[in-house]
Amino acid sequence: MTLILVGYMGSGKSSVGKRMAELINYDFIDLDDYIEEKAEMSIKEIFKTRNEIFFRKLEHTSLKEVIEVNNAVIALGGGTPCYGINLSLIKNHPNCKIIYLKGSIKSLTTRLSSEKENRPLIAHLQTEGALLEFIGKHLFERAPFYEQSDIIIKTDNLSVDEVVASIVLELF
Repeated sequence: MTLILVGYMGSGKSSVGKRMAELINYDFIDLDDYIEEKAEMSIKEIFKTRNEIFFRKLEHTSLKEVIEVNNAVIALGGGTPCYGINLSLIKNHPNCKIIYLKGSIKSLTTRLSSEKENRPLIAHLQTEGALLEFIGKHLFERAPFYEQSDIIIKTDNLSVDEVVASIVLELF
């Protein structure tokens, strides 16, 4: 089985994915890291020197490669399941189980406010109010994709270990 973690940026996909993979002795793949290695540049550089369309094409190609890895926990980028046929590609794969790490707008804003400079989609936002509004709008657009997951875990006020435990209880 391949476990696919989806959710908005800052929802804990990478942290939870690493811990989950350790616990169940699976490989861990962060799709953004995989893309950066493949492109030999950071996501931030890809957005700056190429554009988002180039990134989304590379993201799709990379997704098709990584979902073929068995016994892996894969953390997707926040937008990955929302573009093109990515979600149907995952949903139609016989070995994939999709897990949505669902954070509230408020908790995501709190987490992301200190990380803005490393996040190309939100780096330009100057105030917490602008960030809150941006996340709210994005979540409204992306929720229909995320909500198609096999498992939904509400992450507010949970530690990484508590989120992992919740996933394990749902899976096994």
